[in-house]
Formats: sequence, structure tokens, C-alpha cells
Amino acid sequence: MRPVKIIGITGGSGSGKSTIVRKIGEVCPDFVFIAQDSYYRSAEYINNSNITAFNFDHPDAFDTELLVEHLQALKRFELIQMPQYDFVHHRRCTQTVLVEPRPLIIVEGLMVLYDKRIRDLIDLKLYVDTPDDIRFIRRLKRDILERGRTTESVIEQYLNVVRPGHFNFIEPTKEYADLIIPEGGYNENALSVLIPFVRELSKQD
Repeated sequence: MRPVKIIGITGGSGSGKSTIVRKIGEVCPDFVFIAQDSYYRSAEYINNSNITAFNFDHPDAFDTELLVEHLQALKRFELIQMPQYDFVHHRRCTQTVLVEPRPLIIVEGLMVLYDKRIRDLIDLKLYVDTPDDIRFIRRLKRDILERGRTTESVIEQYLNVVRPGHFNFIEPTKEYADLIIPEGGYNENALSVLIPFVRELSKQD
């Protein structure tokens, strides 16, 4: 059995992590994608008026124990039942998704490099580094269009928890990265270096 390789992709909210995943998928389509967002803890009492009552930008917001358990299982080439998260109602769904193991796993999220247990499972660590103003604009558009948020609630959450969370928990993990990618998936020069490396990593026996 081929050894399972894990690529971890992290960076601030709106940095372009998903674009990196998509670019990798274009050249290495046979992989498992694990979104750390799926492992958020439920906070059904949250709405536009009290959006900062639960800090989604703190390590405790995630069920890290379950994520570690699932990554370990995939490393052993075992099936997992990955949770799904409802970002409109801020709760974990009752349905799960059956995920079959593959030789390449990509795990993406805000705190992917924060916990040593996860870092120790990752073979290639990527940090997507994008200016704060660009990240905020992307987040604002996404939360309004996809998550039913108001402009005021997005701004309040960004200033009170997202921005502090980024500087306290996310940006410091840059030191653990094997490769830092400015501007995310829009950095063609960085991608020209990354993609061949990923292709070789996925082919290792």
C-alpha cells in the first residue's frame, strides 16, 4: 500500500486557500479534501445581532480531537464519516459524508498549523499570505452572499474577533510553513514552483 501524504494549507480568512486547493486539484485530481471548517463546534444561538458571542476565530471553536482522529484514520487508509456544517444556522449537520482514503489528502483551514498533533501528520505545510484589506473584502462579499449576514455584523465580527484571532493564532503559525505563498492562487510564480512539487509528492511510493 502506498503511503498517504497530507498537504496542509492555512492562512487568514479570505486569503485564497480554496483557490490553492482548486489549482492543485487541476493537476492532481485524485485526492481527499478535508475542510477544517467542517469541524466547527455548533453555536446555534448565534445570529446577526450577537455574532461575536461565539468566537469562530479561536482554536477552541474547532473539534480538533475529531479532526486529528480522522486524519490519523485516513493515514491508515481507513474510511471516515466527515461532519458537515451549516454556516447559516451555525450548527453541525446531522448528515455526514463518507470519505474514502486516497494517497493524497489536502486539509485546509484557519488553524491547520496551530495544533502540533495536526502539524505532525502533515507532510507539506503551506501558508497563504494575503494583505488584510483584500482578505476583508473577500470575506465581506462571501458572508453577505452565502451566509445571510448583514454588512454591520460582518464588520463587527471582523474588528472584534476575526482580526485579533488572525494576529494571535493564525499569523504566528507562518513559522511552521514549508512554503509561504503571497496572494494565494493568484501568484502564478509561486504556483509554478508548488504544482510540480505536489505532483511528485503525490507519486511517491
